[in-house]
Amino acid sequence: MINGRRGLRAIAAMAACCALSAGCGISSEASSATSVPPPIAPPVPAASTQPAPAPPPTGPEPTIGARATVTTTPEKLSRGWRITVYYTPVESFHGGPRVRVKGCPAPGCAKPEADLGSYPKSFVEAVRTEGAGRITSGPHTGRYLAWSRRVGHFWLDDIARDAVNRPLRPWVTAAADRTVLERGSRFVIVDCGTGNAGRPIPAEVCERFRQAYWEVVDVLAPGYGGEHHADVYIGEETEPDFTRSPFYTTLNGAVLGLYRTP
Repeated sequence: MINGRRGLRAIAAMAACCALSAGCGISSEASSATSVPPPIAPPVPAASTQPAPAPPPTGPEPTIGARATVTTTPEKLSRGWRITVYYTPVESFHGGPRVRVKGCPAPGCAKPEADLGSYPKSFVEAVRTEGAGRITSGPHTGRYLAWSRRVGHFWLDDIARDAVNRPLRPWVTAAADRTVLERGSRFVIVDCGTGNAGRPIPAEVCERFRQAYWEVVDVLAPGYGGEHHADVYIGEETEPDFTRSPFYTTLNGAVLGLYRTP
């Protein structure tokens, strides 16, 4: 998914792409992130005081998923990364005045003028930022309201898509500048670095990011936020005011363990 706050996520042409999107993030084909101007990439930090996990034993190629399945050692470490997140808004966690939305009843229509229903204003705004949101009321319950800045309109979809039209995978799907990490690249977060204003990342939050095993599916617009910027998908909204959640964060000066592209 993915337009706005942390990376204009790409969604492929048929559904018009993840960020058609990713949530999806912000991609050159579309994506989500924030509506604030792109951040500047951080300098390479000094060695972190947070201990890195012991490397896993060598073995066959890892399976995409939780860190527990990773059985190979990263080929190299890369420092100085800025990691942002994107997510899928859920209508039931939003309230306030409702606004009517027009667009396409399915991906890729010629005239985006159909009545797609009315939704809480904050939900619609979150969809514009993240790329897709799950509908929980009315005749379209269970479907997704999607948006792409690149396409310029809303549509209804059956899934929240990544840039290759697969469902976004929580704690797996990631986006990055293709000049640094091309699509298909895989990585783990070895060191979380610091949060905003240099504040430490809570231990339980950092551990959750360190346990994930990410695959670059979406791409950011070249240079967005600097070369060392990745946008990672953390799943559906789980509570009201989700953007206040400790998992809706930014990791500055993070260290990545990179695996070879398959």
